[in-house]
Amino acid sequence: MSNASDMPPDLEIIKRRKKEGIDIPLHKDVQAKGTSTYLEDIKFVHNALPELDYEEIDTSTNFLGHKFSAPIIIDSMTGGTPEATEINSRLGELAEKYGFGMGLGSQRAGLKSSDLADTYSIARKNAPNAFLIANIGGAQLAKGLSVDDTRKILEMIGANALVIHLNPLQELIQPEGEPKYRGVLQKITELVKSLDVPVMVKEVGAGISREVAIRLALVGVSAINVAGTGGTSWAGVEKLRAETQKDKVKIRLGELFWDWGIPTAASLIEVRQAVPQVPLIASGGLRNGLEVAKCIALGADMCGMAYPFLRKAADSKESLFEFANMITEELKSAMF
Repeated sequence: MSNASDMPPDLEIIKRRKKEGIDIPLHKDVQAKGTSTYLEDIKFVHNALPELDYEEIDTSTNFLGHKFSAPIIIDSMTGGTPEATEINSRLGELAEKYGFGMGLGSQRAGLKSSDLADTYSIARKNAPNAFLIANIGGAQLAKGLSVDDTRKILEMIGANALVIHLNPLQELIQPEGEPKYRGVLQKITELVKSLDVPVMVKEVGAGISREVAIRLALVGVSAINVAGTGGTSWAGVEKLRAETQKDKVKIRLGELFWDWGIPTAASLIEVRQAVPQVPLIASGGLRNGLEVAKCIALGADMCGMAYPFLRKAADSKESLFEFANMITEELKSAMF
C-alpha cells in the first residue's frame, strides 16, 4: 500500500479532482439552469385499450451481444479516489442484481496506481456477470495513451466494452484541464481496429451533433452515447472548482457556458436520423423510467443515468436498490 506522500503530484491532483467530482454534484446545485433535456416536450399517445396484462410486460433487451433485464446503464461516474470504492461497490452489486449495464469513471488514475485501480475493479468483483464499460478520455488519447495502456484499462475491470468520453468543454474550463483534441479521431480509429471489445464514444453532458455522429460512424464505433444537456453541468462543476482556486478566467467561462450544448432529446433525434445503423445510448438528465421510455421511443437502444444513481449510492444500498426498482416499474408502466 502506498500513502499520499509516496504519490507523484499529478496523481494527487487527479485524486483530489475525482473526490471533488463526487462531492460537488452531491452537495452543490450543478444541474442545468437555463436549459433542459427537452424530454418534457415529448408526449406519448395514451392507449386506452392496451390488450395485455401488466405482468406480461418484458423490459429485457439485447445490446452489443449482451442481454440486459432493462435498457438501463448505470452511466460512467467515478473511481480514482478512495471515496469511490464504496460507491462503485454498491453500483456493481446493483448492476449484478438488476441486470443493468455499468460504466466506470475515467480510469487514468488506475493506470498510475494499483491502489487506485482497486477503486474501479471492485465493480467487477461485485458484478461478475454484468456488462461493464471501461472508460478513458479523448484528451488522454490525444496526449499519447497507447493501445497497450487501453488494454490495461480493459483488464482492470474485466470490461465488456470501452467508452471514450469526449469532454472538450469540461477540459476547457477545468483549472487543470487539457483542451487538446487534435488527432483524437485518428486515435479512436486505431482503437476500433486494435481492440477485441466494442468501442463506444460518449459526451459528458453537452451532446453529440449529427455531424460528429457521422464522423464516428465512418470510423466504425460500435455505439454512441449522446449525453446531452439538461442534467449535471460539468462546466458548472468546474466553475465551482475554479472558485476555490480563485481562477477568474475559468470562473467566468464556467458561468457563461454552464448550459452550453445540445439538449438530450434534440441530440438523440438528430443522431438517430443521421446514423440509423449505429446503436445509441441516450443519457443526460434522465431521472425516471418514463424518460427512459421516451428516449427508447425516440430511437435509443439503451439509456444511461449517472447522477440519480450516484446520489442514491452515496445515501445507502437500500436507497439505491429501491430507486432501481422504482425506475423499472416506471418504465413498465409507460409500456403498459
